[in-house]
Amino acid sequence: MTTTEASAVPARGDRLLDRRNLPVVVGVVALVTLAAFENRAVQTILPVVVRDLDGWALFGASTGASLVTFTIAAAFSGGWTDRFGPRPVLFGGLAAFAAAQVVSALAPTMLVFVAGRALSGAAEAIIDTTLMVLVARALPESLRAKVFASFAAAWILPSLVGPGLAGGIEALAGWRVVFAGPLLVVVPALLLLRPALRHGGRTDEGTVADPGARGRLAASVLLAAGLAVTTFSAPLLASPGSRPAGLAVVLAGAVVVVAAAARALPRGTARLTRGVPAVVGVRLLVSAAFTGVGAVLPLMLVTTHHVSTAVAGIALTVTGLFWAFGSWVNSIGAVQHRVDAGVRARLGGLLIAVGSLGPVLLALDLVGLVVGFVGWAAASTGMGLVTPTLSTELLAQAPAGEQGRASAANGLASSTGVALQTALVGAVVAWFGPSMDGPRFALLMAAGALTALVVAAGGGRVAAGAGSRADGGPVVP
Repeated sequence: MTTTEASAVPARGDRLLDRRNLPVVVGVVALVTLAAFENRAVQTILPVVVRDLDGWALFGASTGASLVTFTIAAAFSGGWTDRFGPRPVLFGGLAAFAAAQVVSALAPTMLVFVAGRALSGAAEAIIDTTLMVLVARALPESLRAKVFASFAAAWILPSLVGPGLAGGIEALAGWRVVFAGPLLVVVPALLLLRPALRHGGRTDEGTVADPGARGRLAASVLLAAGLAVTTFSAPLLASPGSRPAGLAVVLAGAVVVVAAAARALPRGTARLTRGVPAVVGVRLLVSAAFTGVGAVLPLMLVTTHHVSTAVAGIALTVTGLFWAFGSWVNSIGAVQHRVDAGVRARLGGLLIAVGSLGPVLLALDLVGLVVGFVGWAAASTGMGLVTPTLSTELLAQAPAGEQGRASAANGLASSTGVALQTALVGAVVAWFGPSMDGPRFALLMAAGALTALVVAAGGGRVAAGAGSRADGGPVVP
């Protein structure tokens, strides 16, 4: 049993909807739902924003900027949360989120809009880290799997109605009004979280000195710079004349990312050393694997199967529904008690790998849409199974005074995996342009499936073992 503040409170109930737990659960789920709606809304209206602001050249930057700032903010948010407690850091994150919505809504140019998206990415990293720590401090360990399942369920409604709602608001009142909607959730969520935030202050007991913090922060900034180079250099690959220089720049950025990640992430991440390093490493791999298929699927459907954007958008709905289903399966008491966390992680990776064959075969025109979406549903279920498993294991193995640091490393790994895979997809699409065909899409998605096989092979190492957790030493050395 992990030594956390939550487990040290004997009066705490063991039911998710107990009157003591309910306000915290509703509050954190409301903030997750807020982020989900914002994500789906931006994806929906972004083409209209680009058209109105004449920002075609900055289309890639509008999505990549948030990944870069997420990486930098994640490096700082963990130490801040461990030192000051989740309350002031969460307030700061929500203030940054509100400011990002205002900047995006009032943006007179695409460059200002990109700045708003960059601020939103930083806010998301801060909020994600503080919510993880808040769950660890305010709720019993036995309820964490159910809480993370509710996080996944919070994406169902935004995935189902978010795109249509955002599109309707844009049609009636313009895209700028869409950014005002998420702000309506902030104050009610904070009111519900007040009791937990009141008792979730800084934790001096068990906090471990972090002499490597400064170097790790520098490595995180360098990592973000490398991700920016690999993400924003894709246009250089579109023209035959600039391809040699573009390829050199992209490869140089990738080298910087690998070198910086080795310093910014916990020691042993690359080797999947059992415990927290393995959890962080598997998080990076599974994020890259799932993104390698999910980021390509809608584009493949529109360009090679000539379906409407509405049909291609079904991929987002399938992702939200079956990710939530996998998280629900993971939260079942019998599964938690009878199936080891390592087995669940391996099974999740295997489902992603096997399920990704559906989109791969669809790209090759060997199966129809239904079979392709069934495969993607299986992959999404696998993602729903492995993601909360990694979250619960991370909090179980990180000492109470280092939960913020470990959560930040976890978020940093996730954003790195997504950004690297997004950069790969962007580079290939920019290189081939309109000549992108089914076999090329299939190769990209097959790369994601192969990465998922690595997760299936190494996922067993995420379970706690002898020597994997040292309460007297840092988990992020």
